[in-house]
Amino acid sequence: MIINGQSIKSVLYLFAFSFSLIFYCQGISQSSYPFQNPNLPINERIDDLMNRLTLEEKASMTLYNSPAIERLGIPEYNWWNEALHGVARAGKATVFPQAIGMAATFDEDLIERVSSAIADEARAKHNAAKAKGSYQQYTGLSFWTPNVNIYRDPRWGRGQETWGEDPYLTSMMGVAFVKGLQGDDPNHLKAAACAKHFAVHNGPEKTRHEFNAIPSEIDFHETYLPAFEALVKNGVAGVMCAYNQVYGSPCCGNTPLLKTILREQWGFDGYIVSDCWALSDFISFQKIVPDATDAAAMAVKAGVNLNCGTVYKSIPEAIKEGKITESELDAVLWPLLKTRIKLGLLDVGENLLYADIGPEVPGSEEHRQLAYEAAVKSVVLLKNKNQCLPLDLNEIHKIYVTGPTAADNAVLLGNYNGLSGQLVTLLEGIIQKVDAGTVVDYSMGALLNTDSVYHGIYHAGNSDVIIASIGNSRLLEGEEGDAMLSKSGGDRADIKLPENQVEFIRKLRQAGPDKKLIVVINGGGAIAFPEINDLADAVLFAWYPGEQGGKAIADLIFGDQNPSGRLPVTFYADTEDLPPFEDYSMKYRTYRYFSGEPLYAFGHGLSYTSFEYSDLKTNAEVFSTAEQIEVSLRISNSGNYEGEEVVQLYVKDTDPGPDRPIKSLKGIKRVFLKPGESQKVTFIIPLKDLRHWNTDIDEWKLNRGVYGIEVGASSVDIRQTISVKVIR
Repeated sequence: MIINGQSIKSVLYLFAFSFSLIFYCQGISQSSYPFQNPNLPINERIDDLMNRLTLEEKASMTLYNSPAIERLGIPEYNWWNEALHGVARAGKATVFPQAIGMAATFDEDLIERVSSAIADEARAKHNAAKAKGSYQQYTGLSFWTPNVNIYRDPRWGRGQETWGEDPYLTSMMGVAFVKGLQGDDPNHLKAAACAKHFAVHNGPEKTRHEFNAIPSEIDFHETYLPAFEALVKNGVAGVMCAYNQVYGSPCCGNTPLLKTILREQWGFDGYIVSDCWALSDFISFQKIVPDATDAAAMAVKAGVNLNCGTVYKSIPEAIKEGKITESELDAVLWPLLKTRIKLGLLDVGENLLYADIGPEVPGSEEHRQLAYEAAVKSVVLLKNKNQCLPLDLNEIHKIYVTGPTAADNAVLLGNYNGLSGQLVTLLEGIIQKVDAGTVVDYSMGALLNTDSVYHGIYHAGNSDVIIASIGNSRLLEGEEGDAMLSKSGGDRADIKLPENQVEFIRKLRQAGPDKKLIVVINGGGAIAFPEINDLADAVLFAWYPGEQGGKAIADLIFGDQNPSGRLPVTFYADTEDLPPFEDYSMKYRTYRYFSGEPLYAFGHGLSYTSFEYSDLKTNAEVFSTAEQIEVSLRISNSGNYEGEEVVQLYVKDTDPGPDRPIKSLKGIKRVFLKPGESQKVTFIIPLKDLRHWNTDIDEWKLNRGVYGIEVGASSVDIRQTISVKVIR
């Protein structure tokens, strides 16, 4: 029933929310204070509250699970919330593709729409929890996402959380995610994003609590830091310092990292949170300080505002012992109060911030369609021998669907995930797609990593098409302690698939040597599968594609959608192609420094149509005073399908010198074209983006000389080139 345009459900929800708010305000605080007045300037509100708090109350508000201060009408608040690819660990939510899958879309507009939807769901769930009087962990509005660490090595189990191996792509996608999550109101936050893990953090998982990363100065500034700086310059609310050490100092006690670089050089004015129990690592793993008071003092002096852990319970004692001062505590608390105020968490009165976002939002049809769009654009068509795909249902009588991930909900989710009642596996997607006259057989066929267990292979010989779904899952890779079947603490010791899966594909090919064999691979990063690549007619890499993954893959296989995903990481042919995992040098890593032959290159991805590149031009040949280079070209769809081309622009210094990249991505454009259409595409490259870190002067410097500009469909599929000369 509808009442004045609103459903009864919505009306009841608003009534319950209003009643609970009135009850809360009357029961705890009979009168409001200036710090609770949303009409006052933020600084006035913070000053008022700071003057009312005791030392112990101030210290309690620097803990992630901040208790209520009932005498002032301040509710408890838990800062620890996750939203890597949807509101996580809090029950019902739309599950979007894992971050590495969304990176494969190369689509910043899509990512901003996705994260805006996540923020809406976060507000809805927060409002609903608050209406019930619940302040549980994972019901808040401060989210410790996105993860903008560079995915330097595919063995890292948490690489799935990142936006790939490239600083430019990671920066672009990370900024888009932050903008969508936080909203565009300069005075308020829809939700608070947090850039993590600062800095130089990406495995191994087993030693992350004591590992000391020692990158070269060039790698530090040119690879590991740019994405963090980009997010800071675009207003990210928080930054999480990492567990590990950098240059011999723990990230969460590292004054040069947190104060000199983050605060002074970049101008960050948000809050810094420790990774969870990272301050305890000072004592137990890194053995830098003897006890909690010293750990608290070290972190406070470095500028850590919020402790995910318990060390900051010792702040009052540290002040009494003279290790820090109350004024230092005040400085630490200030950004936390500002963030809570911008989120509306301390407001009292009418017109509460985003209070009208109701419980119908999480898992809505609109968000489900957005998850579907993201899944479609994330899947990468790696191989398509003799135009095997798309399949024509009119020509197919029988399909055999098999493989350990074909009917597995877990491969849709990845890690740090929400839960949905709309999970569509690959098997379900195929069944929904085929007509009533098509026979579909299914068998799991093999397990993820158990040898000599195979089933249903005989179906391959009497089917027209074999669709085999294999790969990794959250059981084999993830964070320390989470990947139950990992023998490497969540990491992968070998980037190859388990041998039993390779043997499984061999058996399918042997049973159906003349059948179309389509292999769908799930995983959170680069996988080496050269033999499977040779055996299959078509290969699609699907990542962990979210709740609509099965529908998206089926629509791609049968041609209702045209693939447009691109690899955000290099796919190496063998683990032996990689340097030691513990080596944080970028030499021989990623497309920027790897000189070998990859299995599939960064940026690679096929389409059902073809695109032609022509007329590459720049606005000048020599640059002496201009601040930017303008590059234009024409893209034409010369094939038979409408589709999107992901046009990539790379720059290479023709005389790069030692420790410099082979080339670097500096521009991305997604272009949708119907058959026969063409479009002019323009890139603007700020000259400052061509700078390198100069170790002689410890500053960025634009080198004079000739720069090659390459435009193409991947880092190796270059279609047009041109050179410019910089003489500034």
